[in-house]
Amino acid sequence: MRKLSPEFERQLQLRHEAESRLKEGSAPPNGGWTVGPDSLTLLYRLASDPDTAADALRLLSELQTHQVELDLQNSQLRTDQEELDQALARYRGLYEFAPVGYLVVGLDGRILEGNRAGAELLGTAPDGLEGAPLASWFAQGSHSAIQGVVDACREGAGGVCCSVESSGRGDNGAEPLRITASLGPGGEDVLLIVSRCESSPR
Repeated sequence: MRKLSPEFERQLQLRHEAESRLKEGSAPPNGGWTVGPDSLTLLYRLASDPDTAADALRLLSELQTHQVELDLQNSQLRTDQEELDQALARYRGLYEFAPVGYLVVGLDGRILEGNRAGAELLGTAPDGLEGAPLASWFAQGSHSAIQGVVDACREGAGGVCCSVESSGRGDNGAEPLRITASLGPGGEDVLLIVSRCESSPR
């Protein structure tokens, strides 16, 4: 027996639920869907003829069922969007308030964004990172190591690590840091974790 596609199974499930809701009188509130004038004209013409009155009833039932299907779909879309927004807010919070620094760097070596811990380690505010060359936040002697990390990730390497020294901006002063980097999921940026070395004062 041929297996039904997941999409077709969802449509069947939606149709069965809509029909059950209509029978039980528990259809969701109308989401603003209306029957067009052409459909109303056809219904009136069919209902006016005894030979086609049954067809009119079937068509009306089909229209009602389809309307309930649309309302159920609309309700599910709203629920899915709310859940997506909540999940996005949660993960954004985990990113922003993580105890280690996160940086997203373009393949050209410029910082696209960073979290609070990353900005604090580099001696600036989060909005001060965007657009700046990654190497500019580190001591001159660390530039080649940083470029090597970005180049390795660009070529597909993952979990690339190096030890560097910050440039000493802000109140932190220059201190040894550790960078771990991987190419982003889309292959268009590099994801970095920046943390203090164990011997570095906190």
